Amino acid sequence: MNLKPSERRPAPHGADQTASASVNRSQMARRRTSRMSLNAHIGLSGEDRQKCSFTMPARATNLNRHGAAVQLNRELLVGSVVLVRNKLGIQVSARVVAQLAAVKGVATYAIEFVVMDDKASNFWGIRFPSNAN
Repeated sequence: MNLKPSERRPAPHGADQTASASVNRSQMARRRTSRMSLNAHIGLSGEDRQKCSFTMPARATNLNRHGAAVQLNRELLVGSVVLVRNKLGIQVSARVVAQLAAVKGVATYAIEFVVMDDKASNFWGIRFPSNAN
């Protein structure tokens, strides 16, 4: 086992952990509202990665005023727009902003509401604390 300090080697291309950690911190600092570790059953409609239309149930997690993480067994294209329907039948458009995970055929995507009108602001039926100090 080598206990001497190792010589600092450049990170492989695209693997600068210091830069990505600072990006994550600054993204967190800019978060508009807090996430809430709540789950909600939703309906999701749109086109999948293969351009096939779908309408199916999904689960939303980590809710916030501007969107959520959604889990479904469909591959979506980052940047596409989907229609999200809550249990009261209210529908809003949301943009797929990132794929967060994929485990055993269930993908998790981050979505954000396209238009932040009254319908979107009250979509989850809960009040979110603001991150503003």
